[in-house]
Amino acid sequence: MPRPKYKFNPESLSFDKVRLGIRDILVRFLAYFLGSVFIALIYWVIFAAFFDSPKEKALEREIQQMTIQYDLINREIANVEKVLQDLQNTDDNLYRTIFEAEPIPATLREGGVGGVNRYTNLEGYTNSSLVIETASRLDKIRKRVYLQSKSFEELIKLAQRKEDMLKSVPAILPISNDDLTRTASGYGLRVHPIYKIIKFHYGMDFTAPAGTDVFATGDGEVVAVLASQRGLGKHIIIDHGFGYSSVYAHLSNFNVRNGQKVHRGDVIGYVGNTGTSVANHLHYEVKLNGSNVDPVNYYFEDLSPAEYERMIEIAYKTGQSFD
Repeated sequence: MPRPKYKFNPESLSFDKVRLGIRDILVRFLAYFLGSVFIALIYWVIFAAFFDSPKEKALEREIQQMTIQYDLINREIANVEKVLQDLQNTDDNLYRTIFEAEPIPATLREGGVGGVNRYTNLEGYTNSSLVIETASRLDKIRKRVYLQSKSFEELIKLAQRKEDMLKSVPAILPISNDDLTRTASGYGLRVHPIYKIIKFHYGMDFTAPAGTDVFATGDGEVVAVLASQRGLGKHIIIDHGFGYSSVYAHLSNFNVRNGQKVHRGDVIGYVGNTGTSVANHLHYEVKLNGSNVDPVNYYFEDLSPAEYERMIEIAYKTGQSFD
């Protein structure tokens, strides 16, 4: 109970007990209330400045967890980018080299994702720049993965085409020549057997008895089965595709017809001595894109390195051709 207060009365020269009115009580109450609120506010500010609320502590823990998770995601994205880069390097420098295809330009691989701003819905937040950067990296990875998948699809087609091409290249000897002694004359300048002048010999000559089997040296289509009293005599031309064709001349007879599909190793004719020829032999030519090339460079299906060297030695030791 509060102690009573007294006020001196000069008229009665005595102390009168002070009695408060309603207004004074309300003023005092209001003063005490406002003072308490002010002090409480000061305490709250001090507490908020130095101590976290339970909700703030929970949010801080959540932010820490999200930061750790974001770092882990960033590392995984970096690993994906590294693996993808290795795939691209292997694609450009190995696979496309093997299949004779041009590398995909780096500007196309590394280019950004075009069009309007794709990230407007991510703007306006505290960490918008961070989120937009991550989203942009993911979009670039998606684009690079898409390009790489398309590249692999192209490589599969190139591999299938390469398989067909390898079957079609004239890559075996046109007659049975196990001991190579039937190699008579090679490609290049030779003495003509009839005119006795230096002429360019556009193929290779192989001696063999009349009637010896002549083989197609690669898959293809017979585009000519011709007979002449001069020049190449009875001869066959095969179109192998991919720019390659082969000629088999001075035959005694044919075993194919015009337009027929043949496979490497099929018997297409027989050795003879027709046309401008001085003995039974096969004149064999290989052409690439319409121009004659040295057939000796294409026997990779038949000859070991040692046999290849021996064939070259035999072919170019003789200075005269048979036709």
